[in-house]
Amino acid sequence: MKYVIIGGVAGGASAAARLKRINEDAEIVLFEKGEYISYANCGLPYYIGNTIEERKKLFVQTPVSFGNRYDVDVRNLNEVTAINRDQKTVSVTNLRNGKTYEEDYDILLLSPGAEPIIPPVPGVDLPNIFTLRSVTDCDRIKLEAVEKMQANASAVIIGGGFIGLEMAENLHKIGYKVTVVEKADHILTPLDWPLAAIVQKHLIDKGVEVITANGLAGFAEKDGKLAVSLEDKRELPCDLAILSIGVRPNTKLAAAAGLKIGEAKGIWVNEFLQTSDECIFAVGDAIEFPHPITGKPYCNFLAGPANLQARIAAANMVYPETVPYHGSVATAIAKVFDLTAASTGLNENQLNRKGMPFQTVITHPASHATYYPGGSPIHFKLNYDPNDGRILGAQAVGMQNVDKQIDVISLLIKHQGTIFDLVNSEHTYAPPFGSAKSPVMFAGMVAENIFAHLMNPLQVAELDEILDQKEDINLIDVRAIEEFKAGTIEGAENYPLDELREFLEDIDPDKKTVVFCEVGLRGYVASRILMQSGFDKVYNLIGGMKTYRFIGKHLK
Repeated sequence: MKYVIIGGVAGGASAAARLKRINEDAEIVLFEKGEYISYANCGLPYYIGNTIEERKKLFVQTPVSFGNRYDVDVRNLNEVTAINRDQKTVSVTNLRNGKTYEEDYDILLLSPGAEPIIPPVPGVDLPNIFTLRSVTDCDRIKLEAVEKMQANASAVIIGGGFIGLEMAENLHKIGYKVTVVEKADHILTPLDWPLAAIVQKHLIDKGVEVITANGLAGFAEKDGKLAVSLEDKRELPCDLAILSIGVRPNTKLAAAAGLKIGEAKGIWVNEFLQTSDECIFAVGDAIEFPHPITGKPYCNFLAGPANLQARIAAANMVYPETVPYHGSVATAIAKVFDLTAASTGLNENQLNRKGMPFQTVITHPASHATYYPGGSPIHFKLNYDPNDGRILGAQAVGMQNVDKQIDVISLLIKHQGTIFDLVNSEHTYAPPFGSAKSPVMFAGMVAENIFAHLMNPLQVAELDEILDQKEDINLIDVRAIEEFKAGTIEGAENYPLDELREFLEDIDPDKKTVVFCEVGLRGYVASRILMQSGFDKVYNLIGGMKTYRFIGKHLK
């Protein structure tokens, strides 16, 4: 059996290696139009920023070493230009000498990846405008941005997603004055605003300028510099610009061959990663697949799912229809200076667009036991279905243990997990590593309290709307008086939790009552006291003052 693979890196190279491990007798030809077939794509920003000092460490395998180890015919710098399904051949151009030829196959695997979105704006072809998708892109940036860098150099990054912020940190590290421009109303759109706001403030505190709700209008050359024009007519002079707007599935070859392209504009595949042609499989950034939560077609651009798809596709290419793929919930993470930001599942914008009901809790647990030195907060947000408690998504920002929390949630989402599974979960615990109630368990407990009607949640945006409309409410800060004096919410009265029962007669039971504390726990205890003392309309501010300081409008 002869297998032909188009494209290397996470999808194609992983599939080739898996194929050989399953079937030593398999004849495998791997085509890659670039020079490199197996490299650490996610490490590119860190090589630019000199965190990774040696370029060779980016390469997992060379074409020669990979070919020798797995007995694969690796043909890099060979571009497949057409798939001839009737003849079961591919047309190939050798980029070294320009010669063309045909190669036959029994089973074909497509792993063409994705291509960066280049906006059709004036001046986009000017020098010193880069994307970062390949080693070649990285080398160009390294040459222009690092080796030729001059004093007081500045950079503009168009797009405030995970890769854009990784580039912001690494360019800042080598001395650039960095500006991040994001068309959406906040950076890191996979995160909801309460958590994205924390990252945004951290960037600003580090000296990175952040411009949001403002898109790219074009580029020009002025006074020996690159000028970035924004939609609001602002102009940003800089020495280089990075386009990090996003990527789209590379489906040109598949579409030209008549393979089905799906609703999300990716290559359509079934649960066995088979395209509309039973002899052709596809994996990686180029495919679309139903989202495990929504069931709707979805394109995912992450290395982890691509590697898993490669493993599954290889098995099905040898043993047809034996291993199903279950989709990706887009579990992603990034380092942003001293913070780690991670997400999985669906955020509020996605849930609202899909018309899916959801409830949200925000907690701020410590990364490990508070009495053990060196801990820091984990800002955690959980979205779940209020009808059955099914977990829909989560996000976390912090300095420590963020990845662990999101990995737990990701696994639960993939297995239809609920908030009750979080409450009943079991985690390793010793003071240097965690708390007896892990952050995800604690979030599950808060959600369970809401589900059981033991607490009525109020989000920061909802409180601000009440305050904007000057609705007459009882707004009660139950923190200690020293905390209250250091800053609170406009119109709040201070009734410390430990003295709350003494002040019940001073609170109007006919008004809506909103209680809050620093993170929500004391507010919950206060709400239980009030709800069991004849107060019918009692709400606890989710995330407390710690969340309100980042996104609230009525600070005093």
